Amino acid sequence: MLNFQEFFTVCVGKWKIERTYHYLLAGQVEKSYTEYDVSTLEIAQKQQILSISALNGIKVDLARVDANSSLPGFAIAFNTRSETGETLSMSLQALFVPDTCVTSDTVIQEIPPPTAAAVDSTAETIRGFYLRDEGYSEAGAIAGRFTYQPTRQTLEMTTYYKRSVAVDQMRIVTPDLRLRTIITYQRPANIEEPPSIIDLVGFGVERKQPA
Repeated sequence: MLNFQEFFTVCVGKWKIERTYHYLLAGQVEKSYTEYDVSTLEIAQKQQILSISALNGIKVDLARVDANSSLPGFAIAFNTRSETGETLSMSLQALFVPDTCVTSDTVIQEIPPPTAAAVDSTAETIRGFYLRDEGYSEAGAIAGRFTYQPTRQTLEMTTYYKRSVAVDQMRIVTPDLRLRTIITYQRPANIEEPPSIIDLVGFGVERKQPA
């Protein structure tokens, strides 16, 4: 069983990924191949993400954490090629801040999560904010929510974009094998309603390459 910090340590390295995407509303299926290069965030990178997030209302109590070790995260650079020949290259930085490290005056409007992101509250479940300097489907810094379940070695990230809601689950099966699922919903006009219309479902097998 990997604890919170160990999960991110295992994620560092080079990964080769094969995914299948099902576009349910369009009735299409697409396969892709991706190479990921994941590295640990430096202190300055973490501080930059925290500064951006503070402007959006998410404030961290640094007295409760060691910003170098207790707030895990990673820098990601990847190249994707679809079966149709389309390519995409991108890099971003992500930081994971447990709710226990957030100040009491942080006020974020909680939107009901979709069914796929519903996780039972247990003593072991870690919840918090998933902060990035870039979003996947929309440009600019963005904040989402995450849960981590040590027993299942599963990290789940939910991001509310302007037009969609993405639920991204990453599960470590062995130190060099991850399973990935991605579900994207249409974002409802009423923010009090949980997303229910699924646009995309993706499945992936991710293999870590020898150092």
